[in-house]
Amino acid sequence: MSMTESISETIPAILPLEDGFMDVMGKARKGLKLTLEDLAERTGLSLSQVEAAFQGTINSETTLLQLAFALNLHGPSLVAMAKNEWQPKPLPKIPGLQQFTTWYGDMTVNAYLLWDTATQAAASFDTGANCQAMLDFIERNGLSLKKIFITHTHMDHLADLERLSREHPTALCYGSAVDNPLGLKPLIEGDGLIVGSLSIRVLGTSGHTPGGLSYFVQGLSQPIVVVGDALFASSMGGAPYAYQEARLNNLNKLLSLPEQTLICPGHGPMTTVGEEQAHNPFFPETK
Repeated sequence: MSMTESISETIPAILPLEDGFMDVMGKARKGLKLTLEDLAERTGLSLSQVEAAFQGTINSETTLLQLAFALNLHGPSLVAMAKNEWQPKPLPKIPGLQQFTTWYGDMTVNAYLLWDTATQAAASFDTGANCQAMLDFIERNGLSLKKIFITHTHMDHLADLERLSREHPTALCYGSAVDNPLGLKPLIEGDGLIVGSLSIRVLGTSGHTPGGLSYFVQGLSQPIVVVGDALFASSMGGAPYAYQEARLNNLNKLLSLPEQTLICPGHGPMTTVGEEQAHNPFFPETK
């Protein structure tokens, strides 16, 4: 089976968090370039305790709080993840927004369609592994795809770009000017585009990839930001070689948006800026 083909497992109706507490600790440790021995020394825990925490066999509140402090993570949020006490609140259906989730190998990936409900002019954001559901939705609802936006150039996010472009040849395709191997129309931070009554502002959220972009969209019932893998519910994309760059871009450009802004990530459930300010362990500054 190719990576762009579906697998038989059903997509869950409510997507689980992309990362668990061990993933969060692992991303922070790699980003800060700390060894397990470093963490044992910083926390006063034994090496075996640190190893057990990263393997998930120890998740005592005291141990996790000590590790969170050493990793510059928000301890109570990390503990809540370990205890499975937090998920984003259920979100109301927003007219003009549709999420599409497809399998890419053994993981799911999200793509999005936003449209002006008056004129039916639409924009897509990434393609996921398979854009058939998006194509069907466009046809079924009489939408006119005007623009295609790519958040970053990892294959799970643009695997079906060729077909989406072929089926809608008049739709212009956009991506980062920094990382543009496909020759898409280049965008840089601060660029603004219009699709019907929707205004789209480009944010530079590099770190997970050098040219990562997020798209802040206004014109629906609440503001929306499509972030690719820059930010997840209760986590963020891996950035072992640009960790602080990724973290600060998320903090200063995404979590500074209005609290009601809906975050549409590349993996896992949708969330809001307010929810991530309160619950994302990577950003103790917002607590």
